[in-house]
Amino acid sequence: MPSFFGGLIGHPLRTTIFAGKFLAFTHLFLEYGWSTAPAAGPSMLPTFEMLGEWLLVSRLHRFGRGVEVGDLVAYNIPINDQVGVKRILGLPGDYVLLDTPGSGSNAMIQVPQGHCWIVGDNLPASRDSRLFGPVPLALIRGKVIGKIKPFHFHWIRNPLKRVDEPSEA
Repeated sequence: MPSFFGGLIGHPLRTTIFAGKFLAFTHLFLEYGWSTAPAAGPSMLPTFEMLGEWLLVSRLHRFGRGVEVGDLVAYNIPINDQVGVKRILGLPGDYVLLDTPGSGSNAMIQVPQGHCWIVGDNLPASRDSRLFGPVPLALIRGKVIGKIKPFHFHWIRNPLKRVDEPSEA
């Protein structure tokens, strides 16, 4: 009986088909399932550390599908080619404050259809919708559902509760 590797090496067509299937499955899993991304920068302190944490991102929430106010999302930053993580503060139709609370400006904006308003948890160190305006939902890459540290995993839950949900008292 030939060994597994000997069988693969002996049949180049079978090896090619196996590799193609594996690559297709991996692509579909990472594009439409779950992916990981490193957390970096001070904009989401204290929710995430500046370095050393990885985020588990559910790609099932691409394009803003099923996201709510308070959720953390990974998105394509509209002013450069990077991916960022921020918290959703407003969805289409919501009114949000244009500037940082306490800045003296009380100007508000209604989030347009097809857009969301995102901000970092560390407002002074965050480049977010206050800088570049409402973000198209099409730029949402997924919802952050967990953070990973060496030897530790923590689920991320939305800290805001909807009014119609029963309390857990």
